[in-house]
Amino acid sequence: MASFRVTTIAVEDVKDWCGQDVLDPTSDKLGKLDDVYYDVETDRPAFAAVRSGTLSKHLTLVPLDGATVGRDYVRVAIAKDRFKGAPSFSPDMEMIADEEAKAYEYYGLDYAPGGLGSARRLARH
Repeated sequence: MASFRVTTIAVEDVKDWCGQDVLDPTSDKLGKLDDVYYDVETDRPAFAAVRSGTLSKHLTLVPLDGATVGRDYVRVAIAKDRFKGAPSFSPDMEMIADEEAKAYEYYGLDYAPGGLGSARRLARH
């Protein structure tokens, strides 16, 4: 019997997968990984910005908690149906604090603004 070794790729490296497919737990494609947003308080990757849409491209944040990566994809723990209803923003505009707060709320995650209470909590590296 052959023995297989499973290789785990650290989530800190997820930014290296920009441009790759983002899949849900059942391998349905959500879009392409456009960027990674880090929590400014912990300096850890918190959300993937997924580019999707056929005519009017938009970015949708999806939590990276529970995400795994493969050779050419990032798999997140959020189902495609849930992802489709998430708030999105224009890739041509910088995300504002209200959009960030809506993403946290949509996914049922605790949210507190960064810094002194008015700054964004998420930032790109």
